[in-house]
Amino acid sequence: MKDKQIYAVVDLETTGTDPMVDRIIQFGCVLIQEGVIISRFATDINPNQAISKQIQQLTGISNSRVQKAPYFEDVALTIYNLLADTVFVAHNIYFDYSFLTQELFRCGTPKLKIPGIDTVELAQIFLPTEKSFRLGDLSESLGLIHDNPHQADSDAQVTAELLLLIEAKMRRLPLITMEMIDQLSQQTGMDTSTYIHHIYKEMKTDIQPLANEQHVVSGIALRKKVVPLYEEKLYGKPIFPQKKKTKEKVFADKIGYRSEQSRMMNLVYEHFTNDENKNLFIEAATGTGKTLGYLFPLSYLATPENPVIISTVSIVLQNQLIEKDIPLANRICPKPLHATIIKSHRHYIDLQRFKATLKNPVPQKQYALYQMGVLVWLVETDTGDLDELQLTNFNHVFWRDVAHRGIDFLSDQDSLYQEDFVRFLYKKVRQSNVLIVNHAFLSQETLREVPLLPKSSYLIIDEAHHLPDIAGKIANRQFNYVSFKKQATLYLEDDQLFDQINQIFESDSQEQRLVRIYSKALNDLVEEFSDFFYEINQLFTNDKQQITDAVLLTKPLFDQLSLNGENSIQKIEILLTEMQEIQNRLQQSILNQLEKYTTTERITFVSLLQFFERIKTIYSCFDIYVNEWHPHWIKEYTHIPQGYGLLAINDLEASILPETTWYDRYQRILYTGGTLKFGNDKKYLPNKLGLTDVLFKTLPDPYDYEQNARLYIPKKAIAISQANTAEFSAYIASVIQELSQQDRSMLVLFTSHEILTSVYYRLHPQFLNESRELLAQGISGSREKILKRFAHSKNSVLLGADSFWEGVDLPGEALSLLIVTRLPFENPKRPFVKARYDYLEEKGVNPFTHEALPKAALRLRQALGRLIRSDGDKGALVVLDRRLVTAKYGKRMLKALPKNLPVKEESLREITMELKEFLNK
Repeated sequence: MKDKQIYAVVDLETTGTDPMVDRIIQFGCVLIQEGVIISRFATDINPNQAISKQIQQLTGISNSRVQKAPYFEDVALTIYNLLADTVFVAHNIYFDYSFLTQELFRCGTPKLKIPGIDTVELAQIFLPTEKSFRLGDLSESLGLIHDNPHQADSDAQVTAELLLLIEAKMRRLPLITMEMIDQLSQQTGMDTSTYIHHIYKEMKTDIQPLANEQHVVSGIALRKKVVPLYEEKLYGKPIFPQKKKTKEKVFADKIGYRSEQSRMMNLVYEHFTNDENKNLFIEAATGTGKTLGYLFPLSYLATPENPVIISTVSIVLQNQLIEKDIPLANRICPKPLHATIIKSHRHYIDLQRFKATLKNPVPQKQYALYQMGVLVWLVETDTGDLDELQLTNFNHVFWRDVAHRGIDFLSDQDSLYQEDFVRFLYKKVRQSNVLIVNHAFLSQETLREVPLLPKSSYLIIDEAHHLPDIAGKIANRQFNYVSFKKQATLYLEDDQLFDQINQIFESDSQEQRLVRIYSKALNDLVEEFSDFFYEINQLFTNDKQQITDAVLLTKPLFDQLSLNGENSIQKIEILLTEMQEIQNRLQQSILNQLEKYTTTERITFVSLLQFFERIKTIYSCFDIYVNEWHPHWIKEYTHIPQGYGLLAINDLEASILPETTWYDRYQRILYTGGTLKFGNDKKYLPNKLGLTDVLFKTLPDPYDYEQNARLYIPKKAIAISQANTAEFSAYIASVIQELSQQDRSMLVLFTSHEILTSVYYRLHPQFLNESRELLAQGISGSREKILKRFAHSKNSVLLGADSFWEGVDLPGEALSLLIVTRLPFENPKRPFVKARYDYLEEKGVNPFTHEALPKAALRLRQALGRLIRSDGDKGALVVLDRRLVTAKYGKRMLKALPKNLPVKEESLREITMELKEFLNK
C-alpha cells in the first residue's frame, strides 16, 4: 500500500446471497484518503427480478423504488473505474468483494484484482471487548450515526467511520504491541495484514513514548496495576442512623428517603449486630431499593479484616453492584465500600502461558485473531478477567492454552510473576471490605479442598430464591465416556501428552516408570469402560422408546446387571484406585521440583494435572453411581449414538445449607429477593435450604397494581390438558394475532420449545407481510441480541421460554403486554423431576403441594414482575391457561400474586377492547 492510498469502503444490498442467481439492488461507496473522507457515491439498482418481502423488510428498499433505477449493466463500468487503483474495504469483505466481482464480470468488465481489507477482522483485533462485531451493534456501541442500517450508502458511511476509528486506535497502541500484531497478522484474510504492516511501518517513523499508565514487561505492553488501599477516618466512630431525621441528614440531597428502604436498613443493621437468629429472610419487591437497603447498614460494619460477602445470581448483577450500586452507596456511606468481584482462577488470563503461545505461534486464523485481540486488551485491562472480552464461549483451544491454572503453577523467576492477575486479585481482596461472588461460586466452596472465601460475620445472599437450583446444578456430576475415550486415546498417541511427559522426565527413571504404568492402566481403563457400558446398555434394551433420552437407574434395575458387568466394575475400581495413587506421587514430585522446569514444561504439566483432576472426578462419580443408593442420589443414564453412554448424578440434598462446608463459616446470613414466599407460606424457601430457625420479614410492594396492572383470563380458552400440540399452537397463534392489534410490543412466555417453534412458523408469514418484527428464542439469535432488538422496536412480538420468565428488565413502553401460554409447572414425566417428587413422597411431603405448586406460582409472579418495574410502568398479563380459575389450586396461585391486582375473566374480544382503553389511558 502506497502513501496517500485511497481506500474505497463499499457496501452492497442484494436480493439474496448467491451471485449466480441474485442481483445487487443498491451500491454504496465512501472514498478515504489520508484519514479523511474525500468522496461518496451511491445508487439504487434495478435487479430486474422481484425483491422478497424479507429483503424489503430488512433493507427498506421496495420493488417500486428500484423500478426507475438503472440496471447494473448501466453502472458497471462507472463502478469498475471508481474502484480502480483503490484498496477495497468492507465489513465482511468475503461477501461484498466476491459478489461484486461476479456481477462486474457478468456485465463485461474484468474481474476485480485490487487489494482488500476486512473491517470485521480489524474490529476483532483492535476492539476486543465489543459484545458483537455486527455493523449495527458496533455503530451503536461506538456512537457512530447509522441512520439507515442495511442500506448500502448508510452502511458504507458507517464502515468508513469505523475504519478511521480503528486506525486512530492502532496509532495510539504501543509500538511493541503493533510489532507483535504485525507478525501474527499473516493469518488474516485477503490484504488485511498488508494494511496492518503499512500502519506499523508509518508508526516506526515517528515513535511515540509509552502512555503513563502503560509499561512493558517481558516484551508485552501492559496496563499498570495499582491496588487501591482501604482508607477510613481513624477519629470518631460513625453511628448508624435509626430514625428518619438522622437518615435524612446523612442522605442530604444525594438520595431521597423511602420508608420501606429505611425499614430494611434498620432490619439489616439489627440482624448483623444484635439478632440471636443466624438467618434473616427479607422479601423486598422490585422498586424497594433493597441493594442500598443492605449496602448502607453494612458500610458501618464491614472491614477488610471482616468483609461482607455478597452472593448474587449472575455476572450481570455482580457488575451492576460494582458499576452502579456501590458508587451510589458511597455517596452517602460514612465509611467507604471497597468492593472486589471474586471469580475462580480459570476466569483470568495467565500471562506466562500467553507469552508461551507467542513464542510458539499456531498457524491458524482464529487462534491468531484471539492472540492479537488479547495483545490489544492487555494494554487496557487491569483485571485480566476474560469475561471482559464478552465472548459467548471459551471453547476454542486458545483459551484452554492461556486460561489461568492457579498461582501454584506460576514461575516466580519469570518477570511476569509480579504482573500476574490472580495474584493482583488476592492483593485487592486484602484491601476490600466487600467481596462479591455469584451463587455458583459460593456453592462450589463445598467442593473445594481449600476455601477461596474468608470466614466472616456477614454474608448476604441476594436473589436467594435461585440458590437451591444453582446448588443442585453445581452438585450435578457427569461422565461422558465418548469424550473421555477421545481424550485418553489422543494423550496415549506418539508425541502426545504422555510421550512429552516422558521426555521431561528423561533424567528421572522412577517418574518415567510411573508414567509407563499409568499409561498402561489408562489404556486398560478405556477398554473396561467399554465393556461396562455394553452391560449397562443391556439393562435398557427393552426400553427402545426412551433409549436416546435420560432414563433413571434404580437399585432394582441395577441389581439385574450381569456377572460380566459386576466384573467390569471391580476392575474399573482397582484401576482407578491404582491410577490415583500414581497421580498423587507424580503430582508431589512435580511440585517439589517445579523450579527446575521451563515455562513450556510447566504448561505440559498443567495439561497432565488437569487430566489427573478429570480421573479424580470420574472416580468420585463412578463410585457414587455404582455404590451409593441413598434416595437423595438420582442417577440417570443416557445412551448416545456412538453406542456408549453418559452417566449423570444429581444430589437432592445439595441445597441443604447446614450440610455444606461454607455455612458454618458465616456468623449471620441475610437472604433477600423479590419472591421468597409462596402466598402466605414463609417456610417454602427456608425448607428447601434445610433451615428451620429463621426470621422472615416482608416489605410491602411499593407499586399500585390496582391502577397500573391487569390480569386477564380468556373465557373460552382451549382446554390445555386435552389439546394436542397442533391445536394448542394454532390457538396461541390466533390469540397473538388478535392481541397484536394493540400495536404494542408483546412478550409471550412458553413452557415448551416445541410449541414456541410451531407458533413462530405459523405467525412468521403474516408478520413478514406486515413488516412487523417477530422474535423467537432459539431462532432469532442470542438472548442478549433478541432483547436488544425487542427493546428498540415499537411493536415487535417476542416468543420466549426458560430464562425469559425472569431477569428481563424492560421498563416503560418497551413492555406493557405479556401473555403466559401455560401455567409454568415442571413436566412431572421428566425422569429427574419424577425422581425428586418420589423422594419427597418418601419423606412424607406432598410433592405437588410443597414443590410443584409453589415453584409454578413463584414463576408466575416473576413473569408479572417483567411488567411492573418502576412507578411509571403500566401493563397487562394475559394467562391462556384456564386452570388458574377452574382448578382448586388456582386460588392458591392467585393468592401468591399482589393482593390489589385486578383479575378479570372476559372474552378475547372484550379483553382486546379493554386493553386498548387501559394501556392508552
